[in-house]
Amino acid sequence: MTTSVTRTDEATVLTVTGEVDLATASALESALDTALAAAPAALVIDLTAVSFLASAGMAVLVSVHKRAGGTRLVVVADGPATSRQLKMTSLDQVFTLHSTLDDALGSLR
Repeated sequence: MTTSVTRTDEATVLTVTGEVDLATASALESALDTALAAAPAALVIDLTAVSFLASAGMAVLVSVHKRAGGTRLVVVADGPATSRQLKMTSLDQVFTLHSTLDDALGSLR
């Protein structure tokens, strides 16, 4: 798993690539904590390049959501590897979920 951060006028975007499982969940949490440390108004977590999202990864998302404070969290997920799991566990009710990054950024304008 790899992560990268970009900043737009609307938000900080953390792009996640690869598999998010028990072995990589702590790296994801670290990357999210680093992004949140800058106290952005919004943090978009882009999971479109994630090929596998295990329960450990979803637990990290929930944990970060609880610690986000005033930062608005938005998740980009599309397809069976990500959005299906988020919907099956009702996490789509916890996070604002979008199928594309453009849609997510547009919702923040």
